[in-house]
Amino acid sequence: MATLGVETRGFGIIFLVVVLVSMQSSSGEIHKVGDSAGWTTIGNVDYKQWAATKTFKIGDVIVFQYKPEYHNVMQVTHAEFRACNVSSSISTHTTGNDSITITTPGHHFFLCSVPGHCQAGQKVDINVLNSASTAPPQSATPAAVAAAQAPAPAPSVAAPLHGLNRLSTVCLLIALALVSGFC
Repeated sequence: MATLGVETRGFGIIFLVVVLVSMQSSSGEIHKVGDSAGWTTIGNVDYKQWAATKTFKIGDVIVFQYKPEYHNVMQVTHAEFRACNVSSSISTHTTGNDSITITTPGHHFFLCSVPGHCQAGQKVDINVLNSASTAPPQSATPAAVAAAQAPAPAPSVAAPLHGLNRLSTVCLLIALALVSGFC
C-alpha cells in the first residue's frame, strides 16, 4: 500500500470535518403543515390533530404551502393564538411556500390572519421537544412495563451511528477511510 502524503491526509481531515458539519445541519425533518391539504380553510383540516401525530425536534423545518392571495402565516404568542388575535406577530410570512426552521424547544404558535380563518381552525401549535426529552409512553400495558424493566442490550460498536441516516453513515465511513489511509 502506498503511503499518503501530508496533502492527502489534510484533504481527508477537511473532508471529514465537512461531512460531520453537514450531518449536523441536515438532521432535521421536513413537516408540511396539513400534509397534502396544505395550509387552507378548505376541507376541514384539523391542524391540532395533524400536529398531535408528529414529533417535532430542534432543526426540523415546518413548511406552510398555500395560495398567498387567500392566506398567510403569522407566528404569534400563546395568548394571541388562543384568542385568534392578529394585531401583532412575532413574524409574518406571505410567500405561499414558507419554510420555518425550528431552533428552540417549546410551543411555536402559527395562524392565518385573514379575517375568520383562525376562528375557522386555521391555526397550529407546533410543540418542539427539548433534545434531551423523550416522547411520553403511549400506555402502560403489561408488555410495555416488562419491556421497560428488561435489561438494556450490551453496547455495540455501531451504537454511535444509530442517529445517522444511510447517506451520512456512508460519507462518514468514506471520510474515515481517507483519514486512515485506506483510499
